[in-house]
Amino acid sequence: MQHLKKHRKFGRERDQRRALMKSLASSFFIIGKIKTTEAKAKELRPYVEKFITKAKTSNLATRRQLAEYFNDHVSKKVAEYGKQYDKRPGGYTRITKLGARKRDGARMAILELV
Repeated sequence: MQHLKKHRKFGRERDQRRALMKSLASSFFIIGKIKTTEAKAKELRPYVEKFITKAKTSNLATRRQLAEYFNDHVSKKVAEYGKQYDKRPGGYTRITKLGARKRDGARMAILELV
């Protein structure tokens, strides 16, 4: 039974899921938007928004926490987004649903910053 199971597994083991989310988040922060499957976009959204919320308080501790997950280039981009959305209380991203992918029929979506 799937009672109280919060997150999607994507047919991967725990470390592979974490690596997937980390790489998707890095790509998202560098470019500002990402085209992926709808399920991955829905799973990535809270992950990304937590980092932006964390980056809103710009001090040494938050910079170190961001440096734990991302390299220097991505950490600086997240800090920029934190400054950009300083007055906004949440909801930094938008999911726009696209049609199905032609080859396998997967529902696609774009995750972008508001």
